[in-house]
Amino acid sequence: MINAMQKQCKWFPVCPMKFYWEQGKIDESWVKKYCLGNWVKCVRYQKEEAGIYHPDNMMPDGTINSELE
Repeated sequence: MINAMQKQCKWFPVCPMKFYWEQGKIDESWVKKYCLGNWVKCVRYQKEEAGIYHPDNMMPDGTINSELE
């Protein structure tokens, strides 16, 4: 399980990545690497902070996962 003591991205509670992970649709490694890790490198985070639209199925590295549509 993920270490709850790590600082998470401020958007994690409402991020589609959280919901996809909870549903078993994406691997926990995405959450560990970005949401609870180096979230400033997350493309989703960067776009959210800049107010730029991004689709729910955009992964933290900026790729589009068509399986999540």
